[in-house]
Amino acid sequence: MENNLMYFLPEKHGKYPDFLLKRMDDFYANRLHKEWGGEHILRGAAPGEGSINLLSNDYLRLSVDSQVLASQSGSFDGAAHTPLMSASFIHGEAPQTVLERRLASFFGSESALLCQSGYVANLGLMQTLVEDMDVPVYIDMMAHMSIWNGIQMGNGKAVPFMHNDISHLEKRISQLGSGIIVVDSIYSTDGSIAPLRELAEIARTKNCTLIVDESHSFGTHGPNGKGLVEELGINDVVLFRTASLAKAFASRAGLILCPKEFGDYFNVTSKPQIFSSALMPFDINGLNAVLDLINSETGDERRVRLHRHSNQLKELLMETGIDVSESESQIIGLKAKSEYKMMLLKQTLDKEGIFGAPFCTPATAKKRPVLRFSLHSELQADELQHVAVSCKKAFLKHNI
Repeated sequence: MENNLMYFLPEKHGKYPDFLLKRMDDFYANRLHKEWGGEHILRGAAPGEGSINLLSNDYLRLSVDSQVLASQSGSFDGAAHTPLMSASFIHGEAPQTVLERRLASFFGSESALLCQSGYVANLGLMQTLVEDMDVPVYIDMMAHMSIWNGIQMGNGKAVPFMHNDISHLEKRISQLGSGIIVVDSIYSTDGSIAPLRELAEIARTKNCTLIVDESHSFGTHGPNGKGLVEELGINDVVLFRTASLAKAFASRAGLILCPKEFGDYFNVTSKPQIFSSALMPFDINGLNAVLDLINSETGDERRVRLHRHSNQLKELLMETGIDVSESESQIIGLKAKSEYKMMLLKQTLDKEGIFGAPFCTPATAKKRPVLRFSLHSELQADELQHVAVSCKKAFLKHNI
C-alpha cells in the first residue's frame, strides 16, 4: 500500500488490516497533523477550580444538588437485586414503569417510554416507524444525528429541508406527498428554535405526522419545564416527543412520549430498545429526584436565571461584534472560519479559564465548526462579562 505518512503511528502499521490503516492514516496524517496543526481538536486543558465551565448541558445545575445525589447513593443498597436485562421485559409495578407513568403525567402524555439514552430513543423510534415503509421523512438539516441514523437503520427515505425553512419544507411536501416531519425544538449546535407553530399547522393541513426532539427544552422551557410543545399548546398535533434526559434532567436516560398503545409495539419492534440493557436503580432514583426539583419553585427560579444569563451573554457578545444572532436559547455557538481557527479560539479561551465544547464534522459541516457554550443557571454576572471580553480578544487575535 502507499505510504500516506502515518505520521503519528509509525509503530502501529503491523497491527491493523490495510482497509483500517488507510482510514486511520488519513485521520492522523491529514486531518490531525495537516488540518489541526498536530493537536487534537477535542483535547486540551481541563476545567479546574474557579473555571467557567460551559461544556456541560446540565442547564439547571441539578446533577450536583444534594437531594439528587442522596437519592442516587441510596439506591446502591438494593443493587444486588437489580435485573440486568432489556427494558422490553419490564412491566407491572417495576420502578422503571412507575417512573414512566409519572413522566407521562408530568408532560401531559398518554404514555412514556424510558430508553438507555436519547440516542437510543431516537434511533429506536425512527427505525420502528419507517422500517419497510415507503414514507418520506422530512427532516431539518440540523436535526440530531440519532434521528438521521434511525431513518437509515430502518432503510427509510430521509428528505432533508433547509434549517427552519418552512417554505422549503412545504415545497418538499408538495413534491412527495404527506409523511413524517421531524425536528428538534432547540438545536444543539447554535441554540436556534424550531418554528413549531408553523410546523404544527403544516402537519395539520398536509396530513403529516410531527415528531419533536425536546432534549434541550425539557426542564428549561415551558410551564414547570414541560417544554416548548406544551408551552405552545400543540400537544394534540405532535404524535411523538423524544428527549435525552442527560441535559436539564441531569441523568442518563432517553425518553419517548407517545400514545398509550404504542409502548408494547415499540418494546418488541425497536432493535436498540430490545438489545440494550434497562436503566439502573440510581438512574431511576436520580430522575425521580430531578423531576421533583424541576417541578418546583427551585426549578422556576433556576429557569428564570438561566434565561436571564443567556440573554445577557448574547447581548454582551453582540456588542463586541460577535454574531450569535441565531441563538434563541441557553445554547450559544461561536462560529469559526475553519476547524483550525476554532481550535485556536478554544485554546485561547482555555487559558482564560473559559471552557466550551468544540463541534466539528460530523457534528457540523466541515466549513462550519462551532465552539458551543452551554449556559447554566448558576453563572455570575462577572463571569458573563469575562466570557464576552475574552471572546472579543480571541476573535481579534486569531481573525476567527
